[in-house]
Amino acid sequence: MIELNHVCKSFDRYLAVEHVSLSIAKGSIFGLIGSNGAGKTTLIKLIAGIYKQEQGDVNINGKPVLENIELKQKLVYIPDQPYFLSQYNTKQMARFYKSIYPSWCEERFQKLSKSFELNINKKIHTFSKGWQRQIAFILALSIKPDLMILDEPMDGLDPIVRKKIKNILIQDVAEREMTIVISSHNLREIEDICDHIGIIHKGKLLLNKELDELKSDVHKVQVAFKEGHAPEQLIKELEVVHSEARGSVLLYIVRGNAEWIEQQFEKTNPIIFDILPLTLEEIFIYEMGDIGYAIKNVLV
Repeated sequence: MIELNHVCKSFDRYLAVEHVSLSIAKGSIFGLIGSNGAGKTTLIKLIAGIYKQEQGDVNINGKPVLENIELKQKLVYIPDQPYFLSQYNTKQMARFYKSIYPSWCEERFQKLSKSFELNINKKIHTFSKGWQRQIAFILALSIKPDLMILDEPMDGLDPIVRKKIKNILIQDVAEREMTIVISSHNLREIEDICDHIGIIHKGKLLLNKELDELKSDVHKVQVAFKEGHAPEQLIKELEVVHSEARGSVLLYIVRGNAEWIEQQFEKTNPIIFDILPLTLEEIFIYEMGDIGYAIKNVLV
């Protein structure tokens, strides 16, 4: 269990994380999304015990993570740009990891290296960015960590490798109850793998929900009326987040219970009525739209 209570972190006069409280259950996959400069990387570095908070508590299993060797031997952090010792090959890095992590599994390292067809004797700096990220995953997974913290984890990986890594991560969560915290701009990847979502903006955690709950609370309605417009009373009764017209068809993003929303629309005898699934990307846009944030700066 990861617990953050009223955590603050600043750099000079800039407050990067502001009074964030968050709980992440063991065996869950938590996705942290937000715009550039929102505080995502700062927050996950606080969870990893790399940064020291000015206020609040960052605990894992009830213990402070900062300078806690025992806890850090059970977690691994893969940054946006993985780091390796200069001039080392993967075999040498594996030996280094083995000296640090008591849970290192040589059998798994060999198995993963063969599965990814990795030349472990080739110097890592000579590999492409995508291959270096694969190496970071192979080393991290060979530790068999309790907690894996990932910053933009799939950047530079081809689709086949991405799917392969996702499958391994999901398998580790299912079999060992490994916990994963992922920070990413790629909302579709977050949607594919995560069961909990957090949205951070200007250092503040705006939203923290189960993905299924998040999707069940916001709906896309496609509707058309004989009159060409929706009855005023209907719109007043609904919590409409966004609306637009596409010819004679009207599109509404509505908060609330899907069954209740459907009942309200059916009372007006529409010509066309459908409730369509919302992607996480669309939910994110409309949630950020509530605070007036420019949509074009949210997505990459």
